[in-house]
Amino acid sequence: MASATNSPSVKPAGRLNAPSLRQRIVLSCTLLLLVIVLAQSVAAWLTLEQMEEDLIDQILDQQIEYSISLSQRSTEFAPPNTPDMQLYRIGIGETAPEVPTRLAALPIGNHEMHDNGRELHIAVRQDNGHRFILAYDVGEHETRLRTLGFGMLISAFALSAVFLLIILFLSKQLTAHLDQLARQVEHRTGDEQFALPGMDREILAVAQALDRYAEQHQRSLDRERNFTADISHELRTPLTSIRTDAELLSALPELCEAARKRALGIIGTVDRVNRLTSSLLLLAREIKPALLEDVRLAQALREAWPLLLAQHGRTATLDIQAPETVVVRCDPSLLALILRNLLENALRHDATGMIDCRLEGSRLIVADHGPGFLEDDLARLFEVGQRGKSLTGHGLGLAIVQHVCMASGWKLTAMNGATCGAEIHIDFGETLTSP
Repeated sequence: MASATNSPSVKPAGRLNAPSLRQRIVLSCTLLLLVIVLAQSVAAWLTLEQMEEDLIDQILDQQIEYSISLSQRSTEFAPPNTPDMQLYRIGIGETAPEVPTRLAALPIGNHEMHDNGRELHIAVRQDNGHRFILAYDVGEHETRLRTLGFGMLISAFALSAVFLLIILFLSKQLTAHLDQLARQVEHRTGDEQFALPGMDREILAVAQALDRYAEQHQRSLDRERNFTADISHELRTPLTSIRTDAELLSALPELCEAARKRALGIIGTVDRVNRLTSSLLLLAREIKPALLEDVRLAQALREAWPLLLAQHGRTATLDIQAPETVVVRCDPSLLALILRNLLENALRHDATGMIDCRLEGSRLIVADHGPGFLEDDLARLFEVGQRGKSLTGHGLGLAIVQHVCMASGWKLTAMNGATCGAEIHIDFGETLTSP
């Protein structure tokens, strides 16, 4: 069977994996907002931390100055009335066992120290022959600062979530016309305009460009179809005359046998040119199924087979493995066309004289026992002019089958058989039923 590849159905390039414009807008805006909010939160937290440090130093200074003033007015030692502060008074040159060594060795000034997981702020002063050491456990300040930081972080993420929803809504509004335009392009069947009232200026420019392109493309198609139709018409008249003359010439009784064979050869050549012209004309047209009927698949296969055997002048067997009750809802002329082309293709490349046609589910499989497909040819399935290993034929048969299948909503695929030969599969889908 002629080499072929799978159906060249047009798929949106990377449609499932392509990045979404809406997603990129949402992600970019959300990340930018999150960075801004987090930066502001960090700046605010650092500012609060510095203010807290200044407050702690202020409390230490005020408390130790107050304690020193009390000691100046009274000989009794008066420590701060709070569990977070511990005041020590040591005479110059004296030692006090109750004062931790690390505290006693600190110079005059304010200090920070960590002791058993606690952060201590320490103020050291000297007055009237005594050293005053005030240790302040700032755990309460640290707890308040951590709570505030955690609250700011939660607020930042909550604010980002709110803005995410807002950006999602706005991006959906911004890309709504793009989605609408994409649906128009995908489902356009007639001369509908892509540009519609109410579109944004940028989307309208794209839609108008698509309208201009569609118009140019349609004009190009019309020129090609008119040219093909004119050529076909111009060729048919002289070809008909040539065939008629050749038939009359072959019927002359006084004609020698060699001349009669030459006349019959001319008739066969004219018939091949006519089929080629009809194929080109069919490919140039936009096929649409006309009158839909229920056609018995097995009967249609049997009716197409004898004509092919007579045309090719050979004997072969068609093995049909399909129930007689199976019908296809279709245009009978289009179904007959694709069955004829598939059977002819199989017959041309078969090596055993046996062509198999079997029905598996909704798929009709036409298989031969020839050399099968080349791997390189499988990349160019059903292209116009594709003939694979064989140099016979004009390379339009399978292209026409693909053309008709696409117009009828059927799926066409090809592969090599499990043991030998090649297979063409037509999935009729819901158009195939078994009453």
